[in-house]
Amino acid sequence: MSEHNSMIIKEKGVRGGATMRLRGLIRKEFIQIVRDPSSIAIAFLMPLVLLLLFGYGVSLDAEHVPVALVVEQPNHDTASLASAFEGSRYFAPVRFQDMREATAALLAGRVDGVVRLRANFSERLRRPDGAPIQVIVNGVNANNANLIEGYAQGVWTNWLQHYAEARGQDLAIPVQIEQRIWFNSELRSRNFLVPGLIVVIMTLIGALLTAMVMAREWERGTMEALLVTPVTVREVLLGKLIPYFLLGTGGMALSVAMAVWLFGVPLRGSLWLLFLTSSLFLLVALGMGLLISVAARGQFVAGQVALIVTFLPAFLLSGFIFDIDSMPGIVRMITHVVAARYFVAIMQTLFLAGDLWSVMVPNILALMAMAVIFLGITWWRSRKRLE
Repeated sequence: MSEHNSMIIKEKGVRGGATMRLRGLIRKEFIQIVRDPSSIAIAFLMPLVLLLLFGYGVSLDAEHVPVALVVEQPNHDTASLASAFEGSRYFAPVRFQDMREATAALLAGRVDGVVRLRANFSERLRRPDGAPIQVIVNGVNANNANLIEGYAQGVWTNWLQHYAEARGQDLAIPVQIEQRIWFNSELRSRNFLVPGLIVVIMTLIGALLTAMVMAREWERGTMEALLVTPVTVREVLLGKLIPYFLLGTGGMALSVAMAVWLFGVPLRGSLWLLFLTSSLFLLVALGMGLLISVAARGQFVAGQVALIVTFLPAFLLSGFIFDIDSMPGIVRMITHVVAARYFVAIMQTLFLAGDLWSVMVPNILALMAMAVIFLGITWWRSRKRLE
């Protein structure tokens, strides 16, 4: 046999051995996943519980707000305006006889605001300067107070419009606003929150799956036994990434299915683009988990680091709930190193707007760079430890 043929056979043998070793590592991981159901719980049970808790429990909408309605002198005009408040889905008015009782209810927390129609309401309504109504709002929750104030102004304006039309008059409003609400016409905060919540869940899943499992192997000594075999660092990392990538993809599919069919969030983007960007972000999350496991070999330490480094920034600094543009400048700079920030923008755009490439491309490039950085550092640190 010639030297050239022997080199070809040797190269094929090396490649075949690497493939077989990788298959063996992947098979070992799947067997470990089946024997230890904690990984399955992290991938499927945790998204289910978190989506149910946050999807039904967290809302930025203010609906059926209890307010005290004080009518000092009932008549046709006050009855009409009171009916407008009672017919609004934003308020749940409670009638009171006087301001003393209404104020006591506000102090006791039974109502979140007070709407007062004074005794001379009908008389002043027919004057050129109009009849003011008094609105007192509990300002402890500033966001809720602003919403209540805006809703009360809306009810008052709509009632004035109908009042003028019923008398054949034109309501003198210097500026007419014609509103068009894009992407979330129902103004449901759930449509905005659920896609961001999926990002937070996938961040936690990806980091915990690899960080906890790798740390467990370091604690049990099985990692040292694996490293004395002929496997390479690349094969070890791929053997960890591929099974948990598939497991994380299953958790992602479950989360998207719940968002669309359970919570009714519209998905206007392409499924292939959703899968592509989700896979890219999952690689970033798994890379962060592998890097944590290399730095912290204990399960407890790895779990705590994963929560602090991945979950908290994804929850607070990704734009999931808090608007990034409203944050201080130094905090806005920090958000650029939070991978969840880019995936939140992608998910909210895919669900509510569609395939907007002007939004997709910059965020996809940022995720690609982060995936290369985290996986590259993990490979370098693992290779350094092996040598």
